[in-house]
Amino acid sequence: MCGIVGYIGKRDVAPLLLEGLQRLEYRGYDSAGIAVTTPKTAGLKMVKAKGRVRDLEAKVPARFKGTTGIAHTRWATHGAPSDVNAHPHLSADSKVAVVHNGIIDNASDLRKKLEADGVEFLSETDTEVLTHLIARSQAETLEEKVRQALRVIEGTYGIAVLHADFPDRIVVARNGSPVVLGIGEKEMFVASDIAALVTHTRQIVTLDDGEMATLKADDFRTYTTEGTRTTSEPTTVEWEAASYDMGGHDTYMHKEIFEQADAVDRVLRGRIDDRFSTVHLGGLNLDAREARQIRRVKILGCGTSYHAGMIGAQLIEELARIPADAEPASEFRYRNAVVDPDTLYIAVSQSGETYDVLAAVQELKRKGARVLGVVNVVGSAIAREADGGMYVHAGPEVCVVSTKCFTNTTVAFALLALHLGRTRDLSVRDGKRIIEGLRKLPAQISEILDREEEIKKLAAEYAEARSMLFIGRVRGYPVAREASLKLKEVSYIHAEAYPASELKHGPLALIEPALPTVAIVPDDDLLEKNRAALEEIKARSGRILAVAHQHQEKADQTIVVPKNEDELDPILMGIPLQLLAYHTALALGRDIDKPRNLAKSVTVE
Repeated sequence: MCGIVGYIGKRDVAPLLLEGLQRLEYRGYDSAGIAVTTPKTAGLKMVKAKGRVRDLEAKVPARFKGTTGIAHTRWATHGAPSDVNAHPHLSADSKVAVVHNGIIDNASDLRKKLEADGVEFLSETDTEVLTHLIARSQAETLEEKVRQALRVIEGTYGIAVLHADFPDRIVVARNGSPVVLGIGEKEMFVASDIAALVTHTRQIVTLDDGEMATLKADDFRTYTTEGTRTTSEPTTVEWEAASYDMGGHDTYMHKEIFEQADAVDRVLRGRIDDRFSTVHLGGLNLDAREARQIRRVKILGCGTSYHAGMIGAQLIEELARIPADAEPASEFRYRNAVVDPDTLYIAVSQSGETYDVLAAVQELKRKGARVLGVVNVVGSAIAREADGGMYVHAGPEVCVVSTKCFTNTTVAFALLALHLGRTRDLSVRDGKRIIEGLRKLPAQISEILDREEEIKKLAAEYAEARSMLFIGRVRGYPVAREASLKLKEVSYIHAEAYPASELKHGPLALIEPALPTVAIVPDDDLLEKNRAALEEIKARSGRILAVAHQHQEKADQTIVVPKNEDELDPILMGIPLQLLAYHTALALGRDIDKPRNLAKSVTVE
């Protein structure tokens, strides 16, 4: 959950690294640091600062020259944010600098052994252990020094290493945390995310777990941690640098909310088959015979991806009539689940690098399961590990709080459900009905976003709440969960979601005028049941904001959204609540793109 950037070439390195850190700040922003060197001068120079990248930039001296360097923006795991705990970490002789993303599980034991040998630690971090191990190695090459250190490390890492005695190279390694190489013209880059690279090159190589690389200005080579050479051909990144700009918006979250109509159009484009009222999903690597043999679907994700999976499970059950459910990957990987050969497992992750999801995929593969990936980033770890899958084509999402990727993931699940349904028993008529509904989505999303001012006024009223309750029934419940998460993530208002049917089983005790309720009330076969829940709340003087297809008499206010097919309505009903969370946070003066204590890509447990 940290950002790594490195460069080796002929250009002045500090401005390049600082620019890269700015693009990666959504991955961690409690401290930052930079270390540089040059083949012409011995030694390393380093600057670190608690706070944002701008705080580091203010501390970098004017004459901080170098042509090789590594940099890091941190999300704290071991040790509070401070100048000392910021990366890079230097060895005692100031010859080795290391930046690290991940967690070293046996750091405490290694630290005790090193201290017994006389090593003095400056920081509270696990990473400093690795720095001293590399520095104390008697190996003749930097590559072997790093390999020896990694042999005693347990845990996850994406690292980049500088050594004053080897100023012509950067050595990097990956195990569980992303490392991406950028191939330039007589210059090389490394980063934990392609966002830091696309300004300079679109030719990338993504390392696999257990893989290392040596970068020189005019060359790179990859190999395993055991030293065996590997073959890695560069691929071309789809996304351009302009995709990471704010595009005239005040925040990335606002920009990404308003990109959703175009994003949904992208995930649909080229996939609809009108002739057979189905969709083309060639990347699934799942033929019709195999699809018909599926007896159950299990969807795994974390946070927003888990909520998208809940909607996906409902779509698969409704359209394909296959039993389906969603579960947090972080729980699944630890409960020794029974892996059924007739179950299709689907791993969901915006980044494609979410560690808990990736670990679940690896465990499932070890047990012989078929696993599909639903991810946004091409070439990501989950995309490579899975047997097949779908890219959701949301485009880069920079704000820590996910919006457009959530929406595109739910649409991707609708496509998958339609595909499985038409392979099985879904009629041509129903297939055509769902396709028509999917095609309406971009225009209906735009219609909702056109009502921003109305939602902004509502947000100003609800910003005074200290807590909020979100309720929904069946299709509405995952929407309530995701809306609750959005509000708490970005505004810091406590919020929780419950099935509307569970009100009588406890939550009604909380109802009072000071606790607003947001109710998801789609115009479907459960409309009257949902209205009964509003009656229960109103009878106890509760304040209600409804999200519905028509005005709700018992609600104090109603956000009316356009009607689609019943199965697709949840995709639309969450969008006004993204705007509600955004404008509530804005009214409270929150740091919207970088909420406290959170980072975008969760690559640690």
